[in-house]
Order: sequence, then structure tokens, then C-alpha cells
Amino acid sequence: MSSVSYHISNLLEKMTSTDKDFRFMATNDLMLELQKDSIKLDEDSERRVVTMLLKLLEDKNGEVQNLAVKCLAPLVSKVKEPQVETMVDVLCSNMTSDKEQLRDISSMGLKTVIAELPLTSSGLTLTGSVCKKITSQLIGAMGKQDDVSVQLEALDILSDMLGRLSGALVSFHSSLLSSLLPQLTSPRMAVRKRSILALGHLVPCCSPALFSQLTEHLMKELAKGPPTSMTRTYIQCLATISRQGGYRVGEHLEKLIPMVVKFTGVEDDELREYCFQAFEAFIRRCPKEMSPHIATVTQLCLKFMTFDPNYNYDDSEEEDEDSMDIDDELEEESDDEYSDDDDMSWKVRRSSIKCLEALISTRLDLLLSFYSSICPALLARFKEREENVRADVFTAFSTLLRQTRVASSRHSLIVSGSDPGVRREEEPAVALLKKQVPATVKALHRQLKEKSIKSRQGCFCLLTELAHTVPGALEEHIPALIPGIVFSLTDKSTPSTMRIDALSFFNVLLLSHPPQAFQPHMQVLLPPVVACIEDTFYKITSEALLVIQHLVKVMRPQGQAGGFDPKPFVKEVFSVTMKRLKATDIDQEVKERAISCMGHMVCHLGDHLRAEVQGVLAIFLERLKNEITRLTAVRTITLIAASPLKIDLSPILPEALSVLGSFLRKNQRVLKLGTLACLTALVTHHAASIKPAALEPVLSELPTLVDESDMHVSQVSITLLTGMAKAYPSSLAKISSSVLPGVFRLIHSPLLQGSTLEAILEFLQALVLSKTSNLSYSQLLKSLMEPFHRSQSSADGSIVHRQSYHSVARCVAALSSASPKETPGTVAGFIQQVKNPGSPESARVLALLCLGEVGRKGSLGGSKEVQGVILEAFSSTSEEVKTAASCALGSMAVGCLSDYLPFLLKEISAQPRRQYLLLHSLKEVISACPASSLSPHVESVWALLFQNCECQEEGTRNLVAECLGKLTLVNPAALLPRLKQQLKTGSPLARSTVVTAIKFTIVDHPAPIDSLLKDCIGDFLKTLQDDDINVRRIALVMFNSAAHNKPSLIRGLLGRVLPHLYKETQIRKDLIREVEMGPFKHTVDDGLDVRKAAFECMYSLLDSCLEGLDILQFLDHVEEGLKDHYDIRMLTFLMLARLVSLCPAAVLQRLDRLVEPLKATVTTKVKAGSVKQEFEKQEELRRSAMRAVAALLAVPEVERSPSMAEFANQIKSSTDMASIYQSIQGGEGGGIGATERMDMS
Repeated sequence: MSSVSYHISNLLEKMTSTDKDFRFMATNDLMLELQKDSIKLDEDSERRVVTMLLKLLEDKNGEVQNLAVKCLAPLVSKVKEPQVETMVDVLCSNMTSDKEQLRDISSMGLKTVIAELPLTSSGLTLTGSVCKKITSQLIGAMGKQDDVSVQLEALDILSDMLGRLSGALVSFHSSLLSSLLPQLTSPRMAVRKRSILALGHLVPCCSPALFSQLTEHLMKELAKGPPTSMTRTYIQCLATISRQGGYRVGEHLEKLIPMVVKFTGVEDDELREYCFQAFEAFIRRCPKEMSPHIATVTQLCLKFMTFDPNYNYDDSEEEDEDSMDIDDELEEESDDEYSDDDDMSWKVRRSSIKCLEALISTRLDLLLSFYSSICPALLARFKEREENVRADVFTAFSTLLRQTRVASSRHSLIVSGSDPGVRREEEPAVALLKKQVPATVKALHRQLKEKSIKSRQGCFCLLTELAHTVPGALEEHIPALIPGIVFSLTDKSTPSTMRIDALSFFNVLLLSHPPQAFQPHMQVLLPPVVACIEDTFYKITSEALLVIQHLVKVMRPQGQAGGFDPKPFVKEVFSVTMKRLKATDIDQEVKERAISCMGHMVCHLGDHLRAEVQGVLAIFLERLKNEITRLTAVRTITLIAASPLKIDLSPILPEALSVLGSFLRKNQRVLKLGTLACLTALVTHHAASIKPAALEPVLSELPTLVDESDMHVSQVSITLLTGMAKAYPSSLAKISSSVLPGVFRLIHSPLLQGSTLEAILEFLQALVLSKTSNLSYSQLLKSLMEPFHRSQSSADGSIVHRQSYHSVARCVAALSSASPKETPGTVAGFIQQVKNPGSPESARVLALLCLGEVGRKGSLGGSKEVQGVILEAFSSTSEEVKTAASCALGSMAVGCLSDYLPFLLKEISAQPRRQYLLLHSLKEVISACPASSLSPHVESVWALLFQNCECQEEGTRNLVAECLGKLTLVNPAALLPRLKQQLKTGSPLARSTVVTAIKFTIVDHPAPIDSLLKDCIGDFLKTLQDDDINVRRIALVMFNSAAHNKPSLIRGLLGRVLPHLYKETQIRKDLIREVEMGPFKHTVDDGLDVRKAAFECMYSLLDSCLEGLDILQFLDHVEEGLKDHYDIRMLTFLMLARLVSLCPAAVLQRLDRLVEPLKATVTTKVKAGSVKQEFEKQEELRRSAMRAVAALLAVPEVERSPSMAEFANQIKSSTDMASIYQSIQGGEGGGIGATERMDMS
């Protein structure tokens, strides 16, 4: 300890030296000492260091002064409170000194101290007391009207302090406000501007009363009609507090807007600019409150975006532009009074255009009206003469295009029919945009040849957006755009960024338009792009190679017989690409693009390269062996292998195959998948050139890849094996021992489904058809069935999962369809197995499912014996056997409707006790049969279902409903009205069945029923007002399904439906009852399920219909949910986290009301004697609430709220809460991670 003191004393002594270098070095050493975490100063050293540094602030040498200021930063956290206060006192008194240099250095010192004050709860007392000291001194300094520079420094420091520590200054807010407001009338512009900045920092965390006081003051002053310079200040202040205070301005807008509108009429350009900036802030911060004023503001923007009184845009004289410029110059010289530098009208134009952009980006709901009002006006301003303003016009138009893209992605697929031939109806905004494309191109294509770089970049960005928004729209305008692209590529004065922009736009154009559009212009297009490949800057080369790759596809598109002859262009493209392909000393990106580009050339134009191809393939082989380029080389060889030109790969195949085999051992998954795809392409297209022996290295690697840990790799591996089985049956004999066990393990895995299962089915059929001796039908069948014939308590103790029964049954059906001769014997075997009471249950279940799958393929015929076996199985004591029988009956009926459906319907009527199982079979039939084959039976099935729609058993009713829904999809035009009719006549049970049926007609892909359903879903949603609580709950579930799977059905109905939805979120006392359970009383809430369903709907609406919701009203109900039952609170915490990411502004508006329930949940403790489940539930609730808190704290403005800042400090200071918060931050990335996605099944 003493050694530190001694060292510090030494340094302090040197600081008093007369030699400035000594003083400088000593101060530097002191700074390094203070920056060490380990340093501890005793009280005496603290005092001496502080005194010395404050003295050095007055040093004659500027460098020493600067170092002394830097030392203050680490010192704040190293010394005790009294010393910090001493520092602050001295710095503040220096601020009012007469010496300018001392004032400057002291204000720097104060800013340094403020930046270092601690924000943690432990340091808050220090921060608070220091802030109070500084604030009272600064308020005094601001009052000094005589010295402006003191005022400016004081205002600057105040802004810094309010920006960082506003929460600690709450007690000073009102005195700060009263001392800042007079500064707005200061004669000095700089003082007014800095006062506005300080007010901007004060606004976010001041109380609502103070905010109102500030706004009232501004309105009162504006109402007096002050001089223009003052008006500017007040309007600028309004814009700033609106930007910073956000939603709070909303309640004053009614009075404010007319005032600001009035001031746009004053002949003062800067004032108008500030007015539009204020409008922009209002639009972005208070979109809801601005709604009534949108039309007024839009009219003003449209009027002033063309405001250019000193310039005459003469459209008719386009040709004479050059001569006009000369005249202008002559005029300017003779005209002394006015120069262009005085012209401020461009600021008015720019601010009005930015205001329009804010409108476009915040009001997606008005998009269609923007196309009629704003879009033509923006197009007309493309001729703007001021470069910066023109850039803003382009940005605003690009925003309009982006919003159109958002709208068209939301305009979900309401389709008039699901046939591929039927065109989807077009999003209306896109249709309007298409009409504007010719005018857009006309306005832009001249700009593409402008000298101005900024304009051209703006044009290319805009055109890129246009090509993304409406692919193919520029097709007929390509001749007009090409000269502009070529100009940017060839113009000597064009910087490299401009060339890259031009190339990337060209790339987008090639991708989004058909080849025929470019073929006629090849002569003009190729040379400049080829020249770019030769460029010295690697980025340009890389972009140019990508463009050439697409141009090669344009020269000869695959699958189209083109009348275009690529021959004249092949040579020059090949030579430049080859030069880049051979080079090894170039950037990695260029290497990869060169390989890819050359691959496309060989693939599309290989027949024109003849002699050169072998040399290229040799280079590809080299690149395949290089770790850096191997992935690109694998993809390129895959491309060439599949080329319709049948490129001869035999010279490189043997070596390539052994290299590819080695890649299957690598850990890099992308490389593995690429290699498997490449091998599949080679085996499929070049089987004749490959000797089976060359595949040995590949075959030896495959067994390890077929594994349930990576289904996708397994699927691709099995597809490769299928290719081999078809091409080289002889090579399969060796694989039976190595690969097949893995394939069978996969078939018996519970994870197997979908495309991997399809790949296995194809592989098994290929094996049977290859007629290899040790892979016969019977052996494969035996291996498939083996695990099911052991008794369940077999030695290895493995339990067969339910999913694997279905997988094996499908494999058996695939095998039997590949060898129909064997089928009758197999079927007889299965029937025996089901009948044999001695066979294990697993074998009987599997035999039934196999019968079903074989029957689905139609190989059973209407065998009476099979029907008998199934009916017998229905009487089994085992539930598993019954379910399997029900599945099997359904599958058989799919294969042979006429035989089995009448039998099934008869049984449903005759056997009420087996109804549930038989309805399962019926559901399978309706789900799997095509509409055409079901049509004749619809009436009989419909009648039967309606006989059972009022069944007391809810499970049966749900099955009936699912059957009804899926049956309606067969002939929606006839059956949907009948469902609607049933709503009016039925009992509550029948109504609930009908509404559930509607849920099953809403599928997540386009279907013919959609347009019909859109027209009548409103009638079904009227059941939200049903008297029966269960019907209301089911109506909510149906609404949720629509919101989740096909939101376009309900978007137009939200206005009518939301009040009823919100009504169901409220707790109803009349539905809560007490039940006596022995000595205890237990409360039962019958309304809980309905509320839960309502909140689930609200969550779905957030994802799919956000723009149709009034978020503040929505938040009212979320807020109620935060105080409800456990399940509902869990849901509302999720909603809150989601809302924070979707519309933070609205959440901030309600922050103070939302903090309380969150705080209550996080701080609740479970009673000591509670059961374990109670503890777990409470812990999960707390974690869920903390996720919502973490999401809130991720929004920068949240900390400005005093209640939230206090809550954040409470979390940090409590070890228990801090640990939950840390685990959420660490494990789930700020709370909006995996947990936030709700299961919507």
C-alpha cells in the first residue's frame, strides 16, 4: 500500500517541475497508474492527486492540460465522494472564469466526469449528489446573459448530463425547464439551438405534467405570432420534442397541427423546412393521432415538393439543355442581386419529400391511395435539379416499392382455384405499380447518363427495388436501360463503387427477366462486362464474372430451343474467364466465381469449346483437390455432369471419384451434401464411363452416413444408393452387410418421415428389381419384420416406437408393389398372423397396418376374408390392435372405394360402440381420396355424419367435424351453404360441430374453397356471440386457425370481430364457482378455457394482421391478461415480448402501466409449505416475465422511464432476480429466442 503512495507522491512532485516535459511525463504516468484496476489510494493521496490535477488544468502547456483532463475519467471511480464533489466544485467555478482557455478545459473536464458517473444502484447516491451540484451551478451560469460562450458551454454540459443521467435529476426537472425556456428567446442562434437540444434530452423522462407545461408554453408563444426567427426556433423545438418524447405529443396534436399548417404559408424557406420536419416527427411518432390530419399534410407536401420559385423547368426544350445552361451562366453574371447560394428553396423541397417518405413507411394501410396521389408526384420530381433533393426523391420512391413488396407478401393467397393453370389474383398495389413502370423508366433512363454519381447510384438502387418488387416488369424497357448500364461500365471517370452498382443491378435484371429480352443486345452488352473482368479491383472482377455467368445462360437457355447463335461471343468470353481461372494469386471470391462461371460455360456452351474442355476439366480437378476451392469445384462438376450436352468427363472421372469419396469423411456438412449430390449426378448421367471398381472408395464411406442423427444426409445418401442399384446391380452384393443394417435401423427409427421415407421406399424397390441373389423379396421382408416378432420383453429390451410400425408397413407395401407375384402369399401370411392369438401384439398390429398399406395400393380387391379379420380385430382387448384395425380399414377403403365404403358406412350406423374407431377409418378415406372418386358417395357420407353431429362424446364430435370439414373441400360450392344452414337449425352441440368443421376447411395452401369461404366466414364468426360458452370457445379456436393459416380470410372482418374477441378476454364473475372437496373449498373458473382461446387468437393476430389492430386498445387487454390465471399470464408475457419487437413505440406509451404486473410476478415468492409443482410453476412464470423484461430493456428508450429504470436497478441489486435475468440473456439471446415462438398446433 505504502509503495503505491510513495510512487504517487513521487509523480506529484515531478508535476510541480518547471520543465513542461517532466510535468507531461509525470501526468502520463499517473494516468497509467489510475487506469489499473488494482490501485487503491488512501485518503491523503486522493486529496493530493485531485488538488494537483485541478491545478494542472491551469497549466501553461496545452498538452499537459489535456492529459490532466484525461486523468479525471479513471479518477472518478477511484476516489471517494467528497473528492468527486471537490472536483466538480472547482470545475464549475472555473466555468465562469474570465480566461477562455480555462473555461474550455473545465467544460471538457465536467463532460469527462459526467460520462464516468456510475449508473449502478450502489453508485446512485454519488451520481445524484454530483448532478445536483452541477445542475445548480449550470442553472446559475445560464442566467449570465452577458457572456454567450459561458451559456453555450453550460447548455452543452447540461445536454450531456440529461442525455446520460436524466433519471438522477428528476427533482431538478422543473427548475431546468424554467431556466431553459427563457433561453429559447435568446438573440443568439447558437444558444437557442443548444437549448432545444437540452430540452430534447429532458423530454423523454420528465413527468407528463412538465411535458404538457412545455408544449403549452410553445403553443402560447406561437399563438402570439412572434417574429419569424423566433417562430423558427419554436417549431424546431416542437419537432425535437416530438422526436424525443414520441407518443406524448399525440394528445396536443389537435391544437398543434393547425398552427404548423398556418406557418407553412409564411414566406420563409427555413421556417417551412422546420414545419415539415415537425410533420415528419409527428407522423413517425404518433401515427394513430395523425390519422385525421394525413390528408392535409399530404396536400402540403405535394404542394411544396415542387416549390422552386427561382428556376423554370422547361420540359419541352429537352434537346436544348446545353444551350440553356450557357444562357443561364451569362444571366447570372449580369445579375448581381441574386445568386444560387441564397436559394434555400431546396431545403423546403427536401423536407417535404422526407415527410412523404415517413408517410409511406408508416402507413401501409394507405398504400393504394399513395399510388394515385404520391406516386405520380414523385415521378414528376425525378427531374429535380438539386442533387441531394433528387437522392431523397429516389429514396422515397424506393420506400414506396419496398412497402408494396411487404403488402404483396402479406396479401395472402386467396385463389379462385387451386389448379396450377389458374393465375393468382394480383395484389392491387402491384397492379397499380405496373401501370407506372413505363413512366418510371422514361424518367430514369436519361438520368443514367448523368455525370452525377449520386444520381446514377440512386437510379440503380431504385431500379433494383423495382425489379425485385415486380419481376419481369422491365422486360420491354430493357433497350432503354442498356445504354445507361453500358455508360456506367465504360465511362472513364466512373468510380469503382459505381461500376459495382451497375453490375449488381445488371445481375438482378438478368435474374428477374427472360433470356429472350437480352439476346438481341448481346453485341453491346458483352464487351463492357468482359472489360470489367480485366479490371484490377477484385470486387469489380467478381461481380463481372457473376454477370457473365448469367449471360452464358442467356446465350443458350436450357430447355428452350432458341433461335440465337452464341458462336460469335464464345471465344472472347472463354479467353478472359480462362485467364482468371488459371490465376492462383487472386482473391478467393474471384477464384470461386471464375470456377462457377467456367462451369456454366462448359454446361451451356460445351459443344462450342470442344478442344478446350479437357484443359478446363483438368483445372477443375486441381481445384477439387484444393481445400479453399473444393466446395465450389464440387458444385461445378455436379452442374456439368447434369448438362444436356453430355460433356465427356471420362478423363477426370477415376481420380475425381476417389477425391469425392474422401470428402464423405470430412466433418463439413455442406461439403458432404454437395459431394453426395455430385456423385448422384455422375452415377445417373455418366454410368457408362464409370467402372464399378471406381465406386469402391465411395461405397465404403456410405454406411456411416445413413444415420438418424442427420436425416437430410441420410436421404441424399440413400438416393445415391438407389442410383447405384439401378446403374450397377453387381456392386450391391457387397453392400448388404454394410449399408443395409443402417437402412433398417433408420426404418425402425421413430424420427423417419417425409422425403427420407420416400427415398427409402424407392431404394427398396430398386433392390428388389435388381434381382440380386442375397437381396431377394423374402429376405428384405424378413429383415423388415424381424423386430416386431420378438416378444416385447426380449433380451435387448428395445421398445418399438409407434411411428416405425407405419414406416415398416409402407416399406412392405412398396416391396409388394415391386413384385406383384409375391403379394397374395404375403397377404395370406398377414391374415394368419392377425388371426393367430399366440402371435405377439406387435406382430398383429404390424400385420394389420401392412394389410392396410397393401390395400391402399389396391392389391387386395374386395376380399371378404379381410373384412372379417378387421371386424374381429375391432373386438380385441388391446387398444393398439383396435387402432391399427381402424387405420387399416381406412387405408383399404382408399384403395378400393366401391368395395369398402358402403361396408364402412353400414358398420358406423349398426355399431354405435365402435363408432369412434370406424369414424377414424372414414376420416382416413376422406383425407386421402381424390375429390373425383369421392363425389358419388358424398350424399350418403354427409347424411351419416349429420346423424352423429350431436353425439355427447366430445372426441366423437370432433372426429365427425373433421370428416365434415374435409368432405366440404370435395365440393365446396354445394356443401358450404348446407353447413351454414345447419348453424341456424342445430342445437349448441350441432353448432359447435359445424364451427369445428369450418376450422378443418381452412388449409394452409391455396384451395378452391378459399374465395367461397371468404364470403361466408363472417356468418360462422357470428357464433362468437353465441349464448353457449362452448360454442364461443370453438368459434375462437376456428378464428385462431384462420388467423394463423390464412389471415386474408379475416382481415376485412377485424372491425366487427375484435370487440367480441376482446369481450371474451375479460374475467366473468358469474362463471366462477366454489366446489367443496371434503374439508377444502376449491375455486373453479368455467371461463378460463374461453379466455385462453381468446388470448391465443390475439397472439396469432400479432403475426398475421398487425396492421388491422389498434395496438393501444390491444395493449389494454394484454395488460389485463398480465394479472390473470397462470396459463394466460404465460401467454401475455410472450405477447409482450413480441409486441416490443413489432411496435416498440406503442409499448413505450403504456410502459408505466405494464411495469407493475411484471414487477409483481418477478418479485412474488411461493409460500414455504407449498408443493413442488407450485414452486416449478412460479419459477416458470418468473422466467417468462423476465423474458418480457429483457425484451423491453433491449429497447434503447426504455431506460428513460423512471419506473423502468428503478425496476432495472431492483433486478441488478437482487441476486435472485439478477441470476434469472443473466440466464435468459445468456441462453436465449435477449428473450426473443426460441421460447418466444408459441406452439400454434
